[in-house]
Amino acid sequence: MAIRPGPMEGVVLRPSFWKGKRVLLTGHTGFKGSWLSLWLQSMDVQVTGYALAPPTVPNLFDVAEVGKGMKSVIGDIRDLAKLQTVFSEYKPEIVIHMAAQPLVRYSYQNPVETYSTNVMGTVHLLEAVRNTPGVKAVVNITTDKCYENREWIWGYRENEPMGGYDPYSNSKGCAELVSSAYRSSFFNGNSRAQHGVALATARAGNVIGGGDWAQDRLIPDILAAFERGKFVDIRNPHAIRPWQHVLEPLRGYLTLAECLYEQGASFAESWNFGPSEEDAKPVGWIVEQMAALWGEGARWNIDMGDHPHEAHYLKLDISKARTRLGWQPALRLNDALRLIIDWSKQRQASADMRQLTLDQIQAYQKLS
Repeated sequence: MAIRPGPMEGVVLRPSFWKGKRVLLTGHTGFKGSWLSLWLQSMDVQVTGYALAPPTVPNLFDVAEVGKGMKSVIGDIRDLAKLQTVFSEYKPEIVIHMAAQPLVRYSYQNPVETYSTNVMGTVHLLEAVRNTPGVKAVVNITTDKCYENREWIWGYRENEPMGGYDPYSNSKGCAELVSSAYRSSFFNGNSRAQHGVALATARAGNVIGGGDWAQDRLIPDILAAFERGKFVDIRNPHAIRPWQHVLEPLRGYLTLAECLYEQGASFAESWNFGPSEEDAKPVGWIVEQMAALWGEGARWNIDMGDHPHEAHYLKLDISKARTRLGWQPALRLNDALRLIIDWSKQRQASADMRQLTLDQIQAYQKLS
């Protein structure tokens, strides 16, 4: 499928930088981790993944045969000894930390697991980095929900206070504070000659794309209902989210990692990677667009039941990434939805999903 460029002219990413680099990616069996693993493989990166087994059946890791082109280690981020052993064996130069308990509603049911994974998991990751010579760049992926959400109509900047109403959001705010403390205490830019590490955090909005089967997420719920010819129940049709295709923030993480590796302390801080202003859309708009793209069998209604609190308005200010990293969205939201529908329909037609996913990555890289 042909895709049109958004407001950015070209995708600023250097495959030549990544060729042959040793990268350790936690959370590689998840949705975002699988997309990033394939992207890294396409650039001839030596990728080692560390994560729990894929969280759903089906899942993108298996459907797209992500493990074929990398070293995949199944392990818990809460197991510091095993994590340290993996670091010692594979000696990464770049670390991208995605392993997390990522679901808001699940966090209400399992707060201890959420905090232990998202907070102590971050501590364990940074301890492993601290005890592994040769690591130069670390990108810790958190979330836009780490901010103290006041339901503002303007976007949150990187220097806004951390907060989080629910255990998931709050645990990610805590992970940001952990990263800040480690950066000040152990990876201080003034002493980089001694430790060699540049650490940054990255915050993204609601990420969407083909191959997401997570529970209680809008796009997977919509697609599952459409595929079965059932009504999809929409909880908060007026809630506004910063929607973006998964490849958008992944490009941000990769660009940030390049800058950390080559320039260090001047980029070792927090960064927002969100969509354009016009792509912060209500939930109802998303389901209407997807129903139109899907065609026959697409039906939906509003679920009027009681549900746990979720923010109704949340948006990121991406001025810093645009100005200093040269990053901004490259894909229109309508085209992102078309890519998702195409991915899902191709899977229904028994296409080679590894190749299709790589093809979508390649098409995205060629935007101009």
